[in-house]
Amino acid sequence: MKPFATFFSAVALAVVSLSAQAQAAKPDLNKGAALYGQVCVACHAADGNSSIPANPKLAQQHPEYLVKQLQEFKSGKRDNAVMKGFASAMSEEDMRNVSYWLASQKNKPGFAKEKDLVKLGERIYRGGITDRKIAACASCHGPAGSGMPAQYPRVSGQHADYTAAQLRAFRDGARKNNVQMTQVAAYLTEREIKAVSDYIAGLR
Repeated sequence: MKPFATFFSAVALAVVSLSAQAQAAKPDLNKGAALYGQVCVACHAADGNSSIPANPKLAQQHPEYLVKQLQEFKSGKRDNAVMKGFASAMSEEDMRNVSYWLASQKNKPGFAKEKDLVKLGERIYRGGITDRKIAACASCHGPAGSGMPAQYPRVSGQHADYTAAQLRAFRDGARKNNVQMTQVAAYLTEREIKAVSDYIAGLR
């Protein structure tokens, strides 16, 4: 009987250990809210719905995506001097806590402003540009711009200025942390970037 007792004791210890690891990995939203309020709120607003067009809305964003971006700001894979400074001071736990707190906040919808471009933006977002092999944005980010957890970010309601800046950065090689987006943006004209960015701002 002793070998069986030893086996079951080992199994019990393994279960306890896994449970403890799961608890440790669980994000602490209260800590996330507190840290966000100390270092992020000035640029991204109290609830993650930035009112500054150059700064992204982060509310309701997929937490896995936010963690990845913070890690890449910290490592330098995504180049931004301001964000590198903040991310470098954050632990992996801090990143998870802040990201999951932001994911729990409600995204406020935006709206398109360029009436003469919104139709073009819709065509690009929903159907791409076939003759230049530009994929439809909706194929990765979804028809409503809700994205896909851990793979593609939520884009609906995002500031047009911010989206356009990121597309230009991908196109021009300044942002290098997503090969797929670099390939798509490389073929977009300035007018097309403005059009699809404006359409995304009003997407819901």
